[in-house]
Amino acid sequence: MRRTTFARRLLPVLAALPLIACGDRSSSTDNAAAADTAAPAAGPLAKNGKHYLSQPLVTDFYTADPSAHVFDGKLYIYPSHDIDGPAKEDDLGGHFEMRDYRVLSMDAPGGKVTAHPVALDVKDVPWAEKQMWAPDAAYKDGTYYLYFPAKDRQGAFRIGVATSKSPVGPFKANPQPIKGSFSIDPAVFTDDDGKSYMYFGGIWGGQLQRNTTGTYDPNGSKTDLGADDKPALTAKVAPLAADMTEFAAKPRDVVILDEKGKPLLGGDHDRRFFEASWMHKYKGKYYFSYSTGDTHYLAYAIGDSPFGPFTYKGRILQPVEGWTTHHSIVEWQGKWWLFYADTQLSGQTRLRNVKMTELKYNADGTIQTIDPFVK
Repeated sequence: MRRTTFARRLLPVLAALPLIACGDRSSSTDNAAAADTAAPAAGPLAKNGKHYLSQPLVTDFYTADPSAHVFDGKLYIYPSHDIDGPAKEDDLGGHFEMRDYRVLSMDAPGGKVTAHPVALDVKDVPWAEKQMWAPDAAYKDGTYYLYFPAKDRQGAFRIGVATSKSPVGPFKANPQPIKGSFSIDPAVFTDDDGKSYMYFGGIWGGQLQRNTTGTYDPNGSKTDLGADDKPALTAKVAPLAADMTEFAAKPRDVVILDEKGKPLLGGDHDRRFFEASWMHKYKGKYYFSYSTGDTHYLAYAIGDSPFGPFTYKGRILQPVEGWTTHHSIVEWQGKWWLFYADTQLSGQTRLRNVKMTELKYNADGTIQTIDPFVK
């Protein structure tokens, strides 16, 4: 759909939502409804006739894949920046043509959201050609690190790193991607002892199935290994070196087990890993969460080590409006929060908007499944 058609469709939606000003300067909005899960959200109904549980955090540009972090008590969200590009939709994500990043920040849940200027553009990354997909961030010793996937000039996804003295950038990219990196969706977790780990990977357009030998195979499978009765391809995890810019060891598999202690199989599309790794820690346990992709769930598994193995426990989020689901989980101001995205504003898979809602645990440490809609 071209921009003129999109604009006509978006106007009635925007009329019911809080706006932020756009431009090169930082912009902000009050968005109390975004964090309110106690009552049906205001605004238009979803295609299924229900209300959305939460409202978009920003509405004047498109954001997805929100990675949230708390630095000095303030919340920062590092999303991808969707654009309305010309590529046709395909199963390998060619229509996700993102080319830069903008950071969002908040001082309090439900309060003002500030959208900061461009933090990093693909034209300023020496090794990258296109498709700046879902990023993440970390902080250590006065430096903020932005981790991002992008395709190099051979069409292979690699993971890069950029640094800044400010959590909102601008960030300066290292001249080369992280040695030994591949695929997409970097997520960096720093444990209580100060050690940091990167989780990454995705099948289909994420290319995990084209990197099974350690070398990118441009002619590899388009989806997965095509072996439904064998252990599924899964995310990778690698410890980060002290300088936070390289792997300290070779990446290893993030093994997800079923209730019988067996690895999830490739044919188990409701539970197996597809993309969107995230790691958080709750009451001494490690929670590895991820998207199941073509079945549209956010799922999680629990382990006793940042390396796993992890035992599948259930779903965090039921399917949203739109094909993709990518998230983060963070504790902030005494509560836990889930950040995710849907297509409320546009109705198009390629043009998404980030949201947040409270996440709750049961007494046994399992997570209460969230429905992104309310009646």
